Amino acid sequence: MATWKKLSLLLSIVPILLLLAYGFKTNPREVPSPLVGRQAPPFAMAAFDGSSHTLEQHRGSPVVLNFWASWCFPACYEEAPHLEAAWQSYRDRGVVVIGVDIQDRDADAKVFIDRFKLSFPNGPDVQGKVSIDYGVYGVPETFFINRDGTIHYKHVGALDAKILKAKIEEML
Repeated sequence: MATWKKLSLLLSIVPILLLLAYGFKTNPREVPSPLVGRQAPPFAMAAFDGSSHTLEQHRGSPVVLNFWASWCFPACYEEAPHLEAAWQSYRDRGVVVIGVDIQDRDADAKVFIDRFKLSFPNGPDVQGKVSIDYGVYGVPETFFINRDGTIHYKHVGALDAKILKAKIEEML
C-alpha cells in the first residue's frame, strides 16, 4: 500500500516538474502574443506634459506603444535614445510614439524623460489598466499598432534602431 502511495505521489509530481522545466527554459521573448493580429485594446492616458492621448485619436497612424519604467535598467535606458530617434525620424510620416510608464514614481519618470530628452508623449499608467489590457508582464515591452488599430508586432526587451526601423517601415 505504501508503495502505491509513493508511486502516485511521484506520478503527480513529474508533470509539475516538467512544466516548471519548460517554463524556466522558455525565453519570454519567444512566446507569441495572442494580441498580434487583433485589435489593440483602447486606452486613454494623461501625459506628464498635460496632454491627453487615446488610441482612437491616433487611428489612421502607425503607433509605437512602449511600456517602460525609470527603474528598468539597463534595458529601458538602452532603448530610450532609439525611441526618441525613431520619433524624430518618422513623426513627419505620421508615426506616433507613445510611452507608458508603469509601476513608477512620477518624479523618477520625469527625471528619466528629461535625461533622455524624450519629446514624444509619455504618461503614467496610474491604475495599471493599460498594462493589464496589453498583457504586459515586464518592461520594456513595445507594441507596433497598424493604422487600422490591429497589433502588428510585439517586442519584449530593449529595442534597437534596426528593429524599430524594420517594424515601422512594415507598418508604413
